Amino acid sequence: RTGSSGTYTSLREQSLPPASPTQVALGIARGSKVTMARDKMKSASLHSFHETHTEPTTVRIPFQTLVHEILEQLGEDPNREGLRQTPARVEASLKWLTRGYGMNVDEVIGDALFEEEHESMICVRDIEIYSMCEHHMLPFFGRAHVAYLPNGRIVGLSKIPRVVEVFARRLQVQERLTDQIADALMDVLSPHGVGVVIEAYHLCMMMRGVEKQGSSTITSAVRGSFRTDPRTRDEFMQLIRRA
Repeated sequence: RTGSSGTYTSLREQSLPPASPTQVALGIARGSKVTMARDKMKSASLHSFHETHTEPTTVRIPFQTLVHEILEQLGEDPNREGLRQTPARVEASLKWLTRGYGMNVDEVIGDALFEEEHESMICVRDIEIYSMCEHHMLPFFGRAHVAYLPNGRIVGLSKIPRVVEVFARRLQVQERLTDQIADALMDVLSPHGVGVVIEAYHLCMMMRGVEKQGSSTITSAVRGSFRTDPRTRDEFMQLIRRA
């Protein structure tokens, strides 16, 4: 119904007497309690939701299924005799070639660290390396030469090629591989210095792309006295030139 002022009022509002200040206060308090109760219920509901709700688990496609799909994408028939076992072989092969992800320097060196007052350079050269270019997942291979100038501690000679393996058996670039070997030996041995040189052939530029068969890539990493002392660096270079 519309009153004289033009505003709508219900029959209930017209029949009820005006509320006293005490009733108004009680109504506000009652409303606050209702609001607080409603907020508590909402909070409890959200808490219960977060306790029981879990993010969906990511489903990973099996390795061999992916290889099977790659063969099909290349236009091959994965079910023909010569390719039936290829997905399994590729999985085993790639996991072997990248096994360095499951290795670390501390484990491969173990207890093969010895206190020794040897003050001259120690060099292990012609360490065969096989790695995988991370850009095209094609192999690169060659030789690494590693030397260090001890500072009261030496490492078992066979452990140096093992350190090389830790980092070579991954998806790599030769530049980073060279640095990682040098930094790892600096961390483990705390020597006066370390020098690493790698010469490698990259199939990504031999059998594809520019197809340059005779080209090789040489990278070096020098730390400590190998960087600061030209005589130490020159001694290292002279040793590996004889290789």
